Amino acid sequence: MTVQINTDKNIEWDQRHNEHFTGLINGELDRYSEHITRVEVHVSDENAGKKGVNDIRCLMEVRIEGKQPIAVTEQSNTIEQSVAGSITKVKAALKSILEH
Repeated sequence: MTVQINTDKNIEWDQRHNEHFTGLINGELDRYSEHITRVEVHVSDENAGKKGVNDIRCLMEVRIEGKQPIAVTEQSNTIEQSVAGSITKVKAALKSILEH
């Protein structure tokens, strides 16, 4: 399972963030890792750096072997909250698709 994280120019991001969130996603989706080929994460600041409510958006696309990809979106106040919310939605979708 490959995890690729992309951010827009308004998100402060470094290698430490990349390692933390890649590890978090791998750990949370480990149960389904044999079915997942790729996870693409897109984190953006919808207000371009201005303060706002729920302005951090996380779009997570998961490619599943032999099935259509799924995509979820979560908007929250922080990167951590938006990524965590996306992971929760992805896990629910994967459970529905793979454990039917």
